[in-house]
Amino acid sequence: MGSTRCRAGGVSRLRCAVRLRIHWVVAVALCLAFFGSREICSQAPKPLSPVEDSVFAGLVKSDEPGFAVLIRYGGRNGYRRTEGVRDLHSKAQIDAHTNFRLASFTKQFTAMAIMLLAHDGTLRYDETLAEIFPDFPAYGKTITIRNLLNHTSGLPDYEDLMDAEEKAKGPTWTPEHQIQDAEVLELLKKEKNGKFAPGTSWSYSNSGYVVLGLTVAKASGKSYGEFLRERIFAPLKMNHTLVYQNGINEVSNRAFGHSEENNAFKQTDQSATSATLGDGGIYSNLEDLAKWDDALRNNTLLSEKEFQPALSPVKLADGSEPHWPKEPNDDNLHPGKPVSYGFGWFLDPLESVPGESFGRHSRMWHTGTTMGFRTVIERFTDGDGLTVIILCNRTDLDPEKLALKVASYYPPLK
Repeated sequence: MGSTRCRAGGVSRLRCAVRLRIHWVVAVALCLAFFGSREICSQAPKPLSPVEDSVFAGLVKSDEPGFAVLIRYGGRNGYRRTEGVRDLHSKAQIDAHTNFRLASFTKQFTAMAIMLLAHDGTLRYDETLAEIFPDFPAYGKTITIRNLLNHTSGLPDYEDLMDAEEKAKGPTWTPEHQIQDAEVLELLKKEKNGKFAPGTSWSYSNSGYVVLGLTVAKASGKSYGEFLRERIFAPLKMNHTLVYQNGINEVSNRAFGHSEENNAFKQTDQSATSATLGDGGIYSNLEDLAKWDDALRNNTLLSEKEFQPALSPVKLADGSEPHWPKEPNDDNLHPGKPVSYGFGWFLDPLESVPGESFGRHSRMWHTGTTMGFRTVIERFTDGDGLTVIILCNRTDLDPEKLALKVASYYPPLK
C-alpha cells in the first residue's frame, strides 16, 4: 500500500547488489541445467546477501518473538531468514516450518475455494446472498458472490455489530468465548440495510469473507477447513497448513502472537474475534507458502483463464475506479485513495518513488494484521517474477514496508 525508497546506502551499493543478484540468478540457472535438481542446487553454498541482510539484520533479539522471510525469484527460493522465538515460554526458535496465523492473508485462499466451486459448477459469481441463505434479509437479494469477493457488497462490519450488541446486552464475547462464523451471520441477518448499495462503493469487508467461508461450507457440504484441505492444501502438499479451530485441531510448530507493552513483550495471541475463519483463520509456514506460490505461478489449481477474475480489478457499477472510504479506521488503510482489488488480492501496481527510477511494476499482494501477528505476501508478476513473504509473531514490525524495501533491489524491479 504505497511505495518505499529504492536505495539504502548509496548508488554504488545498489549497483553492486544488483550485480550480485544477477550473478546469483545465472549461477542458479547453470546449476539447474547441470544437475537437473532443485534440491541439489538448494544445498549449494548460498551467495552473500548484503542487501537482504542489511534490511533484516538486527530487527529482533534471539530470545524475542520474531519473523520468517522467504524471497523467491523466477520460481525458486533465493533467500530465507528466520529470527526470534515462536513463544516466550518454550523459547523454541522460529524456522521455515513454524506456523504463523496468516490473518487477512487468508482471504486469497477463501477466494480460491470459491473459484474452485465456480469451476465445479456448484456456485455462480452472480449468485446472491439471499439465494445461498434463503432466510437472509431483503438487502441480501442484490449482494452477489462477486460483490463479496471484491469488497463491494456493503455488508455491515461485524465488529461494529458486536459492539452495538454488547452495548445493548452487556459483555458477550471474550478471548475465551469467541464469536463464531454462525454468530456473525446472525448479526448480519438482524440488519435491514447494508452500508451502501452493492457495487456502488468499495469498503474492505471482513464480514464478506466470513460469509464466503460459510458459503464454501454450504455449497460443498463440507466444513470450510475440510474443503480447503481436500481441494487446496492436500493437492499442493501443503501438509502443515490448516484452518485452525480451537478444540477441533492443533497447530504444529505454532508461533504465538505478541505485542510490546512497557518495553517488554506480552503474549497477545487471541481476541474475541480470532475464531472466524474465511477472513483470517489459516495458519501456514514458509515451506508450504513456497508451494502456494508455485501453484499460482503454474496455474496448478485453475487454468490461467479461470483464475483471471482474481486478477481483474473491480470497477464500480457506474464504471468508475473504487476508492478507500474517506473515514479512517483500522481496516481503512488509505482513506480516500484509489484501490485496486480482485478476488482475494490487492492489485495496485508498485509505482516509482519521486526521484527514483525503477518504473511501474505489476503485483498481486495482501497483508494480514491481527492480534499479535503481521504478515504479507508480495508477488511481482513482471518478467521472471519475484515473491516476498514475511510472517511476524509480533506487532511492532511492518512486514509490508520491509518486503517492498528488500524487493526494490531485485532485477525485476530495476
